[in-house]
Amino acid sequence: MSSRRAAKVARRIQQDASEIILYELHDPRIEQVTITKVDISDDLRHATIYFSVLGSEGKRRAAARGLASASGLVRSRIAKGLGLREAPDIAFQFDPSIEKAIEISKLIDQVAAEYKDRDEAGADPGTEDGEDEEDEEDGES
Repeated sequence: MSSRRAAKVARRIQQDASEIILYELHDPRIEQVTITKVDISDDLRHATIYFSVLGSEGKRRAAARGLASASGLVRSRIAKGLGLREAPDIAFQFDPSIEKAIEISKLIDQVAAEYKDRDEAGADPGTEDGEDEEDEEDGES
């Protein structure tokens, strides 16, 4: 089985799963769920659908339970769209990458704000290097 075909099927599963969750499922536990990626085995029998949801740990667990309870429906709808002989088994797994990206972005913003405050206060980051050069000049004279 070519990995190119598996990648193409994974993209299609991601698109179909996103649409199914958005338009067909009316479970309040999965209202803010985003499908981030899909991994599928080369034999197309097993697919892991990664999802993200912003909010508390409780909201994350509720979304996982909602997706698990809807997995049969999602699998059957995906199977119709794919036209494969056998529908892949699907499993949902939480993807923390978006939360980590937000956390990193906040840290970068915090560091940038600290440098901006330091520059506005008149501290020049190159001052120490400039003093060293003056000391060397005095020693050479």
